[in-house]
Amino acid sequence: MNNVVLIGRLTRDPELRYIPNSGQAVSTFSLAVDKNLSKDKKQEMEARNQPTADFVNIVVWGKSAENCANYLVKGRLVGIQGRIQSGSYEAKDGTKRYTTDVVASTVEFLEWGDSKPQGDSNSKGSDFSDLQDFHPIDNDDIPF
Repeated sequence: MNNVVLIGRLTRDPELRYIPNSGQAVSTFSLAVDKNLSKDKKQEMEARNQPTADFVNIVVWGKSAENCANYLVKGRLVGIQGRIQSGSYEAKDGTKRYTTDVVASTVEFLEWGDSKPQGDSNSKGSDFSDLQDFHPIDNDDIPF
């Protein structure tokens, strides 16, 4: 079984690319996921200049990749569900490099701010009308 669920904050803005010939969208970004540390252990690690979070590379494909690139920015809280994918490549200096990424099947936008989506200067950050399968509801319609 290969299933990953993460909640964390983006460490950089997503990078969007399109695969030549197919035109398939792919977005990549890094996610900082806090380690589950006690307050004392966290302070101890910070004092020794050790990381208190894990940094995970995320890959998203298709329409979700475009949505991530258009609506997510560094620092935003997101939930990711997907699978681990490992690989390798040869660097320019001839050494073999190994990679481990999470290929996201679902990206949940857990936090929205006042920043505007890229390329739309008249839209507010809470206007999600062009997101696939997103339908805003009135809070009065929620049964609890």
